Amino acid sequence: MDTAFTALEYFERGRTLLEQGQEAAAFEHFRTAHKVDPANARFRSYYGLGLALVQRRFERALELCRSASKEEFFNPEVYTNLARVHLAFGFRAEGIRYLRRALMLDPDHEPSLAELQRLGVRLAPVLRFLPRSHLLNRWLGHLRRRIPRTAAPSQPPAQS
Repeated sequence: MDTAFTALEYFERGRTLLEQGQEAAAFEHFRTAHKVDPANARFRSYYGLGLALVQRRFERALELCRSASKEEFFNPEVYTNLARVHLAFGFRAEGIRYLRRALMLDPDHEPSLAELQRLGVRLAPVLRFLPRSHLLNRWLGHLRRRIPRTAAPSQPPAQS
């Protein structure tokens, strides 16, 4: 890595590479950005994500992402990274929890919305007092899926 770049430039290059699916190359940029500015919570969060995705070091990645989320508790991006770390190691419920926390901070946060959509989060069972696998819940769930959802209740046409 060339030391002529600032930590922010390394970070931005890493994010671009991560979006392109080049996790290993992105990780090197995140590592350098974190090395140049270890106090920056966003750099720490992405470095932790890189550790999880590339080196499969769950404990260290979790430690970095959690410390970043404690420092920048108002930033949905760090919660999304924390969720991605959990999801990378199969902790789906925790991942969804952190994605929802990110959406509480910013309901329009595209990365969190995209990650939730990719996961295909289920709706609650129609009859919550019965198990999801119960015949009635399965049948009503199929029925609910076939009925188109509308944004607002239909209103009768205005009289002229």
